[in-house]
Amino acid sequence: MPFENHGNRSFTMNSIYKNAPAESGVYGLSNSQHWIFIGESANLRLQLMSHLRNADGFGIGQRPTGFTYELCAPEHRVARQNRLVSELEPVGDWEAAEA
Repeated sequence: MPFENHGNRSFTMNSIYKNAPAESGVYGLSNSQHWIFIGESANLRLQLMSHLRNADGFGIGQRPTGFTYELCAPEHRVARQNRLVSELEPVGDWEAAEA
């Protein structure tokens, strides 16, 4: 099942600050052609801001232009992230993004 309440938001500082809560959840970064990265965090806003500062860190030469998220209890985040990665098959490099 894709992201609940999927809504692509612009991957900019203003949009992240306005739209991403400082809460536990899973998130996806995309451009017009691909899902680039799927992740999880205790604080979605801080994690997305971190990715924005290092938007070239996905190992594929493509920058994200949008993001989406869903709130998720801490104990379910990793399992939900793994299901989304399996389903959506992001093209980004997990290790490069986590470095």
